[in-house]
Amino acid sequence: MSHSVNKVVLAYSGGLDTSIIAKWLSDTYGCEVVTFTADIGQGEEVEPARAKAQAMGIKEIYIEDLREEFVRDYVFPMFRANTIYEGEYLLGTSIARPLIAKRLIEIANETGADAISHGATGKGNDQVRFELGAYALKPGVQVIAPWREWDLNSRESLMNYAEKHGIPIDYQKQATKSPYSMDANLLHISYEGGILEDPWAEAEEEMWRWSVSPENAPDTPTYIELTYENGDPVALDGERLSPATMLETLNKIGGDNGVGRLDIVENRYVGMKSRGCYETPGGTIMMKGHRAIESLTLDREVAHLKDALMPKYAEMIYNGYWWSPEREMMQKMIDASQEHVNGKVRLKLYKGAVTAVGRSSEKDSLFDEKIATFEDDEGSYNQADAEGFIKLNALRLRIAAGRKG
Repeated sequence: MSHSVNKVVLAYSGGLDTSIIAKWLSDTYGCEVVTFTADIGQGEEVEPARAKAQAMGIKEIYIEDLREEFVRDYVFPMFRANTIYEGEYLLGTSIARPLIAKRLIEIANETGADAISHGATGKGNDQVRFELGAYALKPGVQVIAPWREWDLNSRESLMNYAEKHGIPIDYQKQATKSPYSMDANLLHISYEGGILEDPWAEAEEEMWRWSVSPENAPDTPTYIELTYENGDPVALDGERLSPATMLETLNKIGGDNGVGRLDIVENRYVGMKSRGCYETPGGTIMMKGHRAIESLTLDREVAHLKDALMPKYAEMIYNGYWWSPEREMMQKMIDASQEHVNGKVRLKLYKGAVTAVGRSSEKDSLFDEKIATFEDDEGSYNQADAEGFIKLNALRLRIAAGRKG
């Protein structure tokens, strides 16, 4: 490791681990530490981080509300692609990292810092996401990842370090700390560790924080109506909402109906398999609504091309390549496809399930009832034309069959 660091910007949660990191950076590198705390909807107060940083002698403290930017510029663009990783995961943790990386670099530029630091471990995906983003935005920046350098590799050693250096420990909070490693933002909350490290063990019901169990959800369905403009949900039941307010509201409605729970084993970019549980109620609703309005307004080949490219797009986000030229190129194509994705979707929420039960678009619908009807189609579609269509498409099959004979 290099010791030529003058100032470092630390992604700071205000918790014990990042407080220890702040002190460790100062002692190990003899550098000034700038803290950056982002509110991206994690559901906890971020302002107390200011007092904790001040108590450690930190002079430059950044605390920012990034909820609207997070949903508008990261979550919504991702959902325009109907993005799912490995068939299930809605990428709630992954999509938050490029925004944090961007602000770390911007603050480094503003304060004259020559390094950034984060609290991600050397086993996970987040170290990759933070650092790929940082290097893409500031190639010469130095990145300090304490978990890859120090020898504080147990909870006991961390507590001893905190006590030795006068870092306040809330022993009551530590004693009641969840057995799970959790990460939350406006899109989701994730759970890892504890009994989840056994992929055969079912998650405990008391683990879930955002949703009721589907069994205990209301016995009557909830109906909502989403209005989409250029592929983004802009109104709920006729009321226009900001991006962050939209997602926050859908989280509450979805959670109340048991929507959005997920239990998966995923392939981490660093090479290992990892079992995790997720709650993404609002995102689950948005995904169903978006696919429903696209089904009405998107050309068949455009829709199929998007679906074919989506796994690669999802992989880019999961692996930390949000700021890569290939993701930015693909985003332009995705956004262009959304020009006519406008209209309304009616959704039914019932005991964990989300069902599209209605969709309409006054100007952009490609559904032609005169052609689609099973009744008299009044000359709009000549069924006899299908014979030639079928025979032409069967030509190669008939030739191949003749070869077998």
